[in-house]
Amino acid sequence: MISINEIKLQLDEAINKETEINHLKKKIIKKWNIKDADILEIKINRKAIDARKKSEVLFVYNTHVLVKNEKAILIKNPKLTLAKEKTYEEVSEGEMITTHPIVVVGFGPSGLFASYLLAKRGYKVHVIEQGEDAINRTKEVDAFLSTGKFNYKASILYGEGGAGTFSDGKLTTLLNDIRSKLILDVFIENGAPEEIRYVNKPHIGTDVLKHVVVHMRKQIIDMGGKISFNTKLTDIIIKDQKLSKIEINHNEFIDTDILLLGIGHSAKDTVKMLYDKHMSMTPKPFSIGVRIEHLQSEINKAQYGIFAQHQALGAADYKLSYHSPSGRTAYTFCMCPGGYVMPSNGEEGHVVTNGMSKSMRNGKNANSALLVNVTPNDFPSAHPLSGFDFQESFEKKAFELGGSNYFAPIQRVGEFHQDKISNHFGEVNPSYEPGTTFVKMTSLLPNYVTDTLKEALIHFDKQLQGFNHPDALLTGVETRSSSPVRLERNEFHESSLKGIYPMGEGAGYAGGIMSSAIDGIKTAEQIIMKYKRNKS
Repeated sequence: MISINEIKLQLDEAINKETEINHLKKKIIKKWNIKDADILEIKINRKAIDARKKSEVLFVYNTHVLVKNEKAILIKNPKLTLAKEKTYEEVSEGEMITTHPIVVVGFGPSGLFASYLLAKRGYKVHVIEQGEDAINRTKEVDAFLSTGKFNYKASILYGEGGAGTFSDGKLTTLLNDIRSKLILDVFIENGAPEEIRYVNKPHIGTDVLKHVVVHMRKQIIDMGGKISFNTKLTDIIIKDQKLSKIEINHNEFIDTDILLLGIGHSAKDTVKMLYDKHMSMTPKPFSIGVRIEHLQSEINKAQYGIFAQHQALGAADYKLSYHSPSGRTAYTFCMCPGGYVMPSNGEEGHVVTNGMSKSMRNGKNANSALLVNVTPNDFPSAHPLSGFDFQESFEKKAFELGGSNYFAPIQRVGEFHQDKISNHFGEVNPSYEPGTTFVKMTSLLPNYVTDTLKEALIHFDKQLQGFNHPDALLTGVETRSSSPVRLERNEFHESSLKGIYPMGEGAGYAGGIMSSAIDGIKTAEQIIMKYKRNKS
């Protein structure tokens, strides 16, 4: 195939896939003097929005084109080149023998893709997940949202698909890794939309993603894997300085000498157990702050101008950052167009916020995390697990300030700047359930966070008109942006406890669905390169 890039289409030329391909074909024929009959197939490789000029918002495409007379066309158009499409290459199997199944702890992105790859390669895999399957956890979460009665099973943090199941299903990453293509291919094979292969900022949406992960789970089982929900890792047993078995649910044991830890960024009790077993770990920086909500229609106007309501565009997003003279950085994270602010606490007596969108992104509000970086120097002590205590202090305070009923603390941006308690909502109404309580964010967050957020809001308004709107809402508290601890591992992904392999976001090596899934695949590759399949 020939690579033909930087093709621009007007919005009306990209209303649907058929129209899009027809207009791409016309552009290629006209610019490169290729005959219509010689074009056999056009494959979109990348699609992005160019909204730098609000008077002319465009789509920009990179394509791979299958043609007749390829050699003659390349000679006639020396600026064109053959398409180079990289593919994921499987690693070779090792020689060591294990007689036990490989146990994967956690069924979030890292555990999901590690177990998927291992099962596909013929290894015996047993996944244990302390939460519910995706369908049952959806029912529990819905019940919590409607009643405000928290139970452990209702946590958005735990269960099939991990915390990402109740997010936007965003599949962006800064990592240039061929494994990204493998991940997208697997998602598509299991029900995700084809367009995630080529759109610039792919997403699946919570409503679709939960069915995709269920289908992946069924495939893992069909390939010989075993999945155990409501099953918690409670202890590890080390013999002769190596893992020999694990304890689950405090009263059962599984023999294994290979344990992959995809535990997520909120498994505090599991990390404490590993610390007590003398696993090497260090505190790491992360970020805390709030969710900010605007009307999605206003974000669309700010990004797309007069084209804000064009049917080809959908809901606009943004990504902003600000470096304060104080040395702190504020930034937006996990932006959810047409989305909802969600409760994301993992235990009783805490309030934590997160965001999610459905696949259509058609909610009234846009929301994003608005965060400020913190470092281990901000933590209450130098203990490796002190970051968890730091998180917990704000989550408990948010619960108390909200009314001790899982209502979230909230403040309009106008009153935030004045350090006053809001007494009404303006243009923006909160999407958070079970409910909200007006507070001063300065009563919830430390001054170095609120001062930096105030500066950032003013700065961001210059980049995105209306960001600092007085009716925008700040909902607290967001503390689970990433793990506050890193479980140390060597170049083969093995921890200081032999046979145990920390991976993904909870281990401190990723942030988001894609990077966590990539790390899970890399960890599975290390197992494959070291061990033979147990064919008995």
